Amino acid sequence: MTNPPARNWFDQGGRAYARFRPEYPRELAAWLASLAPDHDTAVDVGCGNGQLTQLLAPWFNKVVGLDPSADQIANAIPNERIAYRCAPAEQLPLLDASASLITAAQAAHWFDLPAFYREVRRIARPGAAVALVSYGVMKLEAELDERFQKFYWDEIGPYWPPERKLVDSGYATIAFPFEELAPPALEIRLDWHLSEFLGYLTTWSAVRSAREAGREDLLIAFANDIGAAWGDPNRRRPVRWPINMRIGR
Repeated sequence: MTNPPARNWFDQGGRAYARFRPEYPRELAAWLASLAPDHDTAVDVGCGNGQLTQLLAPWFNKVVGLDPSADQIANAIPNERIAYRCAPAEQLPLLDASASLITAAQAAHWFDLPAFYREVRRIARPGAAVALVSYGVMKLEAELDERFQKFYWDEIGPYWPPERKLVDSGYATIAFPFEELAPPALEIRLDWHLSEFLGYLTTWSAVRSAREAGREDLLIAFANDIGAAWGDPNRRRPVRWPINMRIGR
């Protein structure tokens, strides 16, 4: 019998986002680049610490990563092809008709979309592609997934902000006023040990909200249950996220 994890995995500190957020597959960036009319400039809006931005860099002469958070930009990995700047999605600091690809990864649900779309049309070159990318709820192995899904939907669910529903739907319900293209079937695939899995959960806004509401008991009970089901905490187990996209020109 495996002892449950003793430490509080939900007390990781502010650097957890950069450390534990899952990275997109390289084939996503390659496919997005293939849609652009040229490979001069890509713009990643709401770039965070540059997870997708970094993957676009090999495909373009220049990539601009924009985020309103100075802290996120400060944690971005430097790259000679990437220019990071603090800016909101509704006021993009780029010239008219200057971008061949405009992306927003796991960020569009926070935007004022009509204002963002106006900026997209302003900075887009003829034939430019725009992509709203998100990843859905993770899937675990069967012996872990039932407990995780209960935690996600029932226990921590009430603490998600309303915008999270847009992510859960794969952005299917938002307005997308562009000539739409069909995306390929892609997923994020990782093999994590227990500390990485629980560390990722610390990046959730719902977890922070639950803690602020005094519901640490929910988090500890889940960590104990999933730890017992996981077995050896150093055992790597497969974790998968479906990638959802709205793509257009």
